[in-house]
Amino acid sequence: MNALLEVDSLTKRFGGLTAVNQCTFAVPPGTVTALIGPNGSGKTTVFNVVTGYLRADAGGVAFEGRPVTRPDPGDMYRRGLTRTFQQARVFRELTLVENLTVAIHQPWRHVFRRDVGRADRVRAESVLAEFGLAELAENKARELSFGQQKLLEFATVLMGRPKLVLLDEPTAGVNPVMIEAMERRIRDLHREGVTFLVVEHEMNLVMRLCDPVIVLDHGMKLAEGTPADVQRNPIVLDAYLGA
Repeated sequence: MNALLEVDSLTKRFGGLTAVNQCTFAVPPGTVTALIGPNGSGKTTVFNVVTGYLRADAGGVAFEGRPVTRPDPGDMYRRGLTRTFQQARVFRELTLVENLTVAIHQPWRHVFRRDVGRADRVRAESVLAEFGLAELAENKARELSFGQQKLLEFATVLMGRPKLVLLDEPTAGVNPVMIEAMERRIRDLHREGVTFLVVEHEMNLVMRLCDPVIVLDHGMKLAEGTPADVQRNPIVLDAYLGA
């Protein structure tokens, strides 16, 4: 099966520090793939390069079998690849509905407009309902809890009906109830055909949700396999899991 996302010998340096070092891996379509590793292993930097927030020093990225010469966040979004961030990025002074409609392919001048078209509102309210946020649709984003803001950001990236969603530590700082809601939505969307690449430190969640699991260490791929394979791999246990 052809990969949906291919990362080939990706390298990113910050001065004398090599954050990502000839990293190569692939995300098969129809999977919830995990990208794990110790703090500083290069996971978020990989996300930033793949989505165009940073430029690679070497290596390449391909999406749906097509090389992406110079990834750009807007272009990747239109192609069907989108992401969340460790710290939720939402428009705090806009309502939840307005946050979601901004995510649709619109000129940026619409960001601070308060008129929302009927079709956009229906779509936004439907997505909010799926995340249990329908009752808060007209609230300002700044009124939400940290966990609710993470759910809102997740909901926002779905407005473009993506093929691949990159989730960067979706459960970090989130209470157990929100974690359950996040996991439930990932499973539901996966059943509907959305592919995921997930950076996550909560190993219990990774082991029950993700397959395959890719392990990074010092910016390089250390191992890859099923959750059971990774749990038994002595190199991974030594480098990351601490057994």
